Amino acid sequence: MDSLIPNSEYQSLIFLSFSLLLLIGVYLGIGAALRYFGKNPRYLLPSETVKRVAWPLIFILLSLLIRMPAFRKLLGLEDYPETFKHGSTLMFIFGFTWLIITMLNVVKRLLLVRYDKDESDNLKARKFYTQFTILERISIFLVVLLGIGAALMSFDGIRQIGVSLFASAGVAGIIIGFSAQKLIATVIAGIQIALTQPIRLDDVVIVEGEWGRIEEITLTYVIVRIWDKRCLVLPTNYFIDNPFQNWTRSTTDILGTVFLYTDYNVPFEALRAELQRIVEKSDEWNGEVANIQVTDSRAGYVEIRATVSADDSGKTWDLRVLVREKLIEFLQQNYPESISHSRLLLMETKADFDTKRSQG
Repeated sequence: MDSLIPNSEYQSLIFLSFSLLLLIGVYLGIGAALRYFGKNPRYLLPSETVKRVAWPLIFILLSLLIRMPAFRKLLGLEDYPETFKHGSTLMFIFGFTWLIITMLNVVKRLLLVRYDKDESDNLKARKFYTQFTILERISIFLVVLLGIGAALMSFDGIRQIGVSLFASAGVAGIIIGFSAQKLIATVIAGIQIALTQPIRLDDVVIVEGEWGRIEEITLTYVIVRIWDKRCLVLPTNYFIDNPFQNWTRSTTDILGTVFLYTDYNVPFEALRAELQRIVEKSDEWNGEVANIQVTDSRAGYVEIRATVSADDSGKTWDLRVLVREKLIEFLQQNYPESISHSRLLLMETKADFDTKRSQG
């Protein structure tokens, strides 16, 4: 008795079923491996890793499936092999590009979870965040660019155009280089910042006379969040070509200074004792530095510098404000004559004395 299904179609169906089971097994195996590494304390993958990786893997597995002759034969579309092959290639390129970008994001989250930027001493965390964020953006840009290039080159017409233009690529590159030299310089500056790190995320800087924190670093620009919540946007090459102040370059600890201009009869030891009393009651002081020094003397005043320390720039600012206010109050209440003031000396001449004597 003849089989109801032709032998060739029966073989194709078996091969397709086996391929489907193999692809499903690969997909489930990858998912199980990701779940295992996610539960293992040594790796601790983000909990949503499987969901994030699932769709790119599905696209890759589908691209392999539709490339099989058995699949086209089962659908009765054997006359369109090139269409299926080209579609399979595009799906594979898209899925693989998506998978790489997803894995970069997963690796970033896996590494960054070990660092806490909210700690008081977060120098190492800020250094890693800055470096990895910029390098991740460079990598994503290159991956997307290569993916688009690979997808376009899969079209025969575009491939021939690319081959014909390859000979003139040198001249075109020179022209593009001259016309986009500022953009290229800015991108190179972004890469240089990622490697040498003159600034990092959350660094405290003074730029263009403004005090603020580095909020975002990209390949082409840097955003500085100023203390009054304005945003200062600067090109990345600004931080390579221009001098600026970085208060947290090597450590978050920072000294704060307060200047007072007083009269010559100010009691220095009383001021030192008052400064110590102020900082000991303050939560911002880290217990390291609290000192008063006479840094200058002029005809009309004495310059006194109070130096205090705190764990970061924000606490230093608050401590400076507090010390300035309390020291001024201390002088007002206890030594008002020590506040800087101008003196006027009135001298009576001999002519004025003779005039008063004759009148009286």
